[in-house]
Amino acid sequence: MNLMVFGAPGAGKGTQAKFLIEKYGIPQISTGDILRAAIADKTAMGMEAKKFMDEGKLVPDSTIIGIIKDRLAQDDCKNGFILDGFPRTLPQAEALRDLMNDMNISLDKVISLNVPDSLIVGRITGRRVCPDCGASFHVEFNPSKVEDICDYCGGKLMVRKDDNAETVKSRLGAYHEQTAPLIAFYKDMGVMVELDGTKDVGEVTKDMFKAIG
Repeated sequence: MNLMVFGAPGAGKGTQAKFLIEKYGIPQISTGDILRAAIADKTAMGMEAKKFMDEGKLVPDSTIIGIIKDRLAQDDCKNGFILDGFPRTLPQAEALRDLMNDMNISLDKVISLNVPDSLIVGRITGRRVCPDCGASFHVEFNPSKVEDICDYCGGKLMVRKDDNAETVKSRLGAYHEQTAPLIAFYKDMGVMVELDGTKDVGEVTKDMFKAIG
């Protein structure tokens, strides 16, 4: 099962991805995580990315795509994967499509979690994340069983540095300008499923599994 979780910052992508991992036993592929891993492992693509980052430059799409190619070729992706946070622009989406065509794999579903901006700010400022396993919680909508402790690994939950109202509004602006147009791109491919992300976490999960089939 090859999936992509799509939506604005704070729409609940990380939370729902965890349920997909539990159900299907497939890895979540976050560009931030695999970029850090590639640099730590000193892969060719990782070292190329590090060169740009050390110079204070954005890592080019071609390098990111190379790192994703390396990740998708690993054994744990043979039965599927969950893409989270990539692509963010139309050129990235087109490059990913071409890469997957070359690898003879395709996306089964793109799950779009639709949440209005007015709710996003409150969601993100209340978000708590686990630095150890990446799990995401919310103090109101999806609290951990023990306050500030991760349900999955027991790590100490934290507030991300950029999870503040001013930064969130800036990120939402970038999302609507650069990423929202991908909804039409994946609709044209026939894999887009749009869900009401304002529902309770459990209801969104039920809708998601029903849509995947």
